[in-house]
Amino acid sequence: MGGDERRMHVRAYNHWVSLLKGRPFPSIEDLDPGNVADFGAHGVLLDFAGDVTDPGIGYLGSKLRDECRLGGDIVRVADVPGRSLLSRLTDHYLQIIANRAPIGFEAEFVSLRGCTTLYRGILMPFAAADGGGIDHIYGVINWKDVADPVVQARLDAELGAAVLAGPRGAGEASAWADGPLADRGAAATGHADLAMTGSLADALMMARETAAAVRAADTRSRSALYRALGRAHDFSLAADDDRETYLRLVTEAGLTIQPRAPMTPMVKLVFGPDYDKTRLTEFAAVLGHARRHGIAAGRLPTFLDGFEGGIKAIVAAERQARRPAGTAPHAPTLGERPVIARLPLAVEAATGDAVVLVARMGADGVLDIVAGIADHDLATRALKTQDRTAIAHKP
Repeated sequence: MGGDERRMHVRAYNHWVSLLKGRPFPSIEDLDPGNVADFGAHGVLLDFAGDVTDPGIGYLGSKLRDECRLGGDIVRVADVPGRSLLSRLTDHYLQIIANRAPIGFEAEFVSLRGCTTLYRGILMPFAAADGGGIDHIYGVINWKDVADPVVQARLDAELGAAVLAGPRGAGEASAWADGPLADRGAAATGHADLAMTGSLADALMMARETAAAVRAADTRSRSALYRALGRAHDFSLAADDDRETYLRLVTEAGLTIQPRAPMTPMVKLVFGPDYDKTRLTEFAAVLGHARRHGIAAGRLPTFLDGFEGGIKAIVAAERQARRPAGTAPHAPTLGERPVIARLPLAVEAATGDAVVLVARMGADGVLDIVAGIADHDLATRALKTQDRTAIAHKP
């Protein structure tokens, strides 16, 4: 929700405060709901002086009425259609009675028109004209419809592609001819530096469109993610054939290429630099893995789909591949090691403490436990010995 909606929310509250005049609640006599600044058309006045379980509707703003497609037959809360925007306000009124204070709220819902709608509202209590308890509630709500996430992602991607592939504005450069970027000619407009044509532009446009759809829908579909990674890989391969343009894109995006993480700028250009850093690191590992194995353009989704363990396994494989030769793998801690057996045994130790069990092999091939020793240092030395033995016998 943008600043306008938030300001309306705050303006309504500030108006309520201005009517307090040292009282716990403003008097209903001081409120003119149809002529309150610019938010009267977004308001509703509930009157429950007669029936707290089914308040009357003393006023309904024109914009709110039009949005909910309501006629003149709405006179009580019971008449409010479910899943209407007005119901988002009226559903909260009992909280005001219980808390005896204004309540603000925001959420989203699917309206009767089938649109996903974001809304922000506030309900404020008003006292009876005779100075008694709360008998009216004035509510204000603002809203906006949300575009379908996939449609919005496609629009965003097409807009980005239009900027990237846009013509160089030679005419615009003259306005900056005496500026600090004068020596860069047409590039002084900023957009000129992003202009590119051919396979790299197409590859980035397709990659961004697919990645944006994944981001906007917050999808957990493996196939959608694999498709986005596949197009990111295709873009990285296209960048090899147009290195100059790729380097310009990286620079204009404020990114840097580091020898230890060459694929990171690739995924940031596709998925956006503000995307989750952990996921970006994983995606960069996937692209690096695809490079190491010579995966051709268009083939990465199929490769990922057949890779046992998926992206997590690829990340682990890449970390192992980057580990210097002779470097010992990480030895699991006591808490990380899998349980191989469980048995009840009286040992003075707290949960999670290291306990060394001393046993001898029985004639029937079953271990006979003869002692249990709670000693962390002894357990650590025993595990290190076991790890060295396992490595020595590893084929």
